[in-house]
Amino acid sequence: MSEGGEQSIRVLIVDDFAETRENIRKLLQFESDIVVVGAARSGQEAIEIAVDSKPDIAIMDINMADMDGITATEAILREVPFTQVIILSVQSEPDYMQRAMLAGARYFMVKPPSSEELIATIRNLSVMAHQRRKDYEKPRQLMPAEPGAQGYVPSHRPVGKVLTFYSPKGGVGCTTLATNLALGLDSPDTPTVLVDGHLQFGDVSVFLNLQTKTSISDLTARSAEIDPEIVNDVLLVHESGLHILAAPPRPEMADEVSSEQIRSIIQFLKRQFAYVVVDTASAMDDTTLAILDTTDLLIAIATPEIPAIKDARHLLDLLHILEFPTQNVCFVLNKMDRKSGISTEAVAENLKREVEAAIPLDERVVTASINKGVPLLLSDRSSPQARAMLQLMGTIKERLVKAEEVPAEDEQKERPRLFGR
Repeated sequence: MSEGGEQSIRVLIVDDFAETRENIRKLLQFESDIVVVGAARSGQEAIEIAVDSKPDIAIMDINMADMDGITATEAILREVPFTQVIILSVQSEPDYMQRAMLAGARYFMVKPPSSEELIATIRNLSVMAHQRRKDYEKPRQLMPAEPGAQGYVPSHRPVGKVLTFYSPKGGVGCTTLATNLALGLDSPDTPTVLVDGHLQFGDVSVFLNLQTKTSISDLTARSAEIDPEIVNDVLLVHESGLHILAAPPRPEMADEVSSEQIRSIIQFLKRQFAYVVVDTASAMDDTTLAILDTTDLLIAIATPEIPAIKDARHLLDLLHILEFPTQNVCFVLNKMDRKSGISTEAVAENLKREVEAAIPLDERVVTASINKGVPLLLSDRSSPQARAMLQLMGTIKERLVKAEEVPAEDEQKERPRLFGR
């Protein structure tokens, strides 16, 4: 505890230069609420100290001889998931920032950091660290694991985030992006479930080469008694470990799922998974509106074609009418091709909003991936499409981090329902 009874902020400094470690220590030594619990000369030493001292904040150099800061960050967060990592680098290129965010870092700073910015960032991130430390240290409730699995898994975790992939125009690649991003987000620390919200003609299970033995219809049939064990019975499990809630096996069965049921199911899944990724149909119907009610970040997708851009403009106008927060929309251009004659800059100018990601076109590679039922993030992460998807994943994580920095009183305000009965 610091003076005045406030909770101290435990900081780990990681840099292979002794002078840098000492300079940062000096910047922090006069702050009564900040305690330096360790200083590591290498990535491996940082992991060992972090496991032992469990810091709230790790200030991590990105370039070190034995292990780079991004690899060390990933390892530390596997062991101490509440630690908030600040990456330091002499370079400020976007690629470094995206890789850092993908690894789980919370902030990126260029060396040498100013004392004011560093201390303010440490204090801002400590709020999240202290809350997550409390969540982490609470006694865990247990729920049965998937059928056939051994033992039990912890059900207690902070409420997850809902990421909805939507386009008013079909054929733009929503399912491809939703499937790949769900696989990329899924990890032991951030378990993810992929929900097929295209209830009539959903293809998520096909994209993952899975047989639809159970679906959301099995869940809604038992909606009055839904619990973790029932959910585990219904979810499909991909060989990668990703969980999937499939669409009904026949189009007419979609009528058995009400908008209120799908809203309740997604809210339930948020308490079990770190990420709930939802693929949707193109229609803005009751089901889609119910999904939007639960959404933390809407990934709106278009292609560089006049009809798709026109539909995207109408979508943005409709979201404004529905009072869906602009800051909760991430706009993505898929199938970008120089030969189309439409640039990313032209689309951004036309829509009067930023294009946060552009996925290049390669129909041959993507079609082969779909036909094999093996998404690109499993088969070929080095392809331009996969690299762009990973950059999009970093952007999504960054957007969610910024959303968490909203003052507590704003977070507690419930967004009005877009659809309510």
